[in-house]
Amino acid sequence: QVQLVESGGGLVQAGGSLRLSCAASGRTFTMGWFRQAPGKEREFVAGISWSGGTTPYADSVKGRFTISRDKAKNTLYLQMNGLKPEDTAVYYCAADASIVVRTTVRSYEYWGQGTQVTVSS
Repeated sequence: QVQLVESGGGLVQAGGSLRLSCAASGRTFTMGWFRQAPGKEREFVAGISWSGGTTPYADSVKGRFTISRDKAKNTLYLQMNGLKPEDTAVYYCAADASIVVRTTVRSYEYWGQGTQVTVSS
């Protein structure tokens, strides 16, 4: 069984930065970040393979967000720079035993409880 705990969310002004962390217990392979804004469906933000060599991003965050993982600490990160009000959402960490990095919600078996990110204009 895998447990995921996110941290690092908060309130930031537009143009600012935040770093989200996701501490995992248990064995994980593919990991990813998703987000869900009020009234909208949960959407893919970024994913990372076990080796870290494959890191797909949503078009809306390319060039601003960076996903990384520390395998020794079993922790996933999301560095978010140049934040915009439209980035406001609850951000979720996800993990799966697959070796292929997928970008759909249904592809991930394990989920954290989410952390709120609010970007003010």
